[in-house]
Amino acid sequence: RTCMTRSQDFETEAKSRSEEMRGLALAKDAVGKVQLRGASFLQTSLTEEPGRLAVHFIRNLARKQNDQVLAQVASRMASAVAISSKSGEDPFAKIKAMLVDSIARIQDEQAADTTQKAYCDKELAETREKVASNQGQIEKHTTKIEQKSSNSLKVKAEVKALQEELATMTKEKLEMDNMRAKEKADYEKNKADTVQSLSEIKFALKTLRDFYDNYKKEHTGFSSSDGTSDGVIAMLETVESEYATASAQLTAVEDVAAREYAEEVKTFEVGKVVKDKAIKYKTKEHMGLDKYVSDETTDRDGVQSEFDANNDALSKLQQMCTGKAETYEDRVAR
Repeated sequence: RTCMTRSQDFETEAKSRSEEMRGLALAKDAVGKVQLRGASFLQTSLTEEPGRLAVHFIRNLARKQNDQVLAQVASRMASAVAISSKSGEDPFAKIKAMLVDSIARIQDEQAADTTQKAYCDKELAETREKVASNQGQIEKHTTKIEQKSSNSLKVKAEVKALQEELATMTKEKLEMDNMRAKEKADYEKNKADTVQSLSEIKFALKTLRDFYDNYKKEHTGFSSSDGTSDGVIAMLETVESEYATASAQLTAVEDVAAREYAEEVKTFEVGKVVKDKAIKYKTKEHMGLDKYVSDETTDRDGVQSEFDANNDALSKLQQMCTGKAETYEDRVAR
């Protein structure tokens, strides 16, 4: 039920009571006039005529003014006369007492209604304001919670991505370390083999040269070995040159690989520091956001409890302060 409906109900009941009050006042005034006109006659309490005369007078007045409330008052007066006649009471006194009691009752009801309406209007307005305030606070807390929760999820996703990138970098670094270790081992083996072979070739060349030099000193003149010695030595010198070139190339390739590896290690270490810091700061950020969400949730729960209590109070107030408008006919029936 809306405030407008409740206000209309109150106005309906107030109007109904005012109409009943007017009718009773008219009836009281009319009875007083009847008494003034025939005081000695109406003061006779041993007959029913004074009461019936008053009822008749009020009915005529109701017909002349076409007043339903007066007609209903006359009907109630008639009932009072009938009951008092059977019990031996003074019908006219019964009528006057009924009118006075009814007027007093309506005045009491009007006062009670006014007091209750003022109380209800005040309490309903204040409680509705509290409920609306609670709702507003809950909405604000919810908005903040949703925003910060969304931000936290976003930052957590960024942390996860950074951790995955760092894991990939670490895996690639391990693969690079293994590859570099194999390259270095291969180089050292190949270098050692080449140096060993080159040393052996040099030794062979020295031996041949020494041999042929001594041979020439001991055998002067023609010798069938003159051309052969030169060919063998020339061939060994060619092999020596190739091994020396190969050794130099192995060293050059190793130097380049070592330098590139060192640069890659440096790049990895710098990247790892950057990502570790980013993970640290972003983890701190989402933890702060989660704490904010937790605090806001606690605050919202507190406001929600207040809202539930105020809403319950509002419901009880509405039940107490809201009812179907009671007309004059309803009150007569009651």
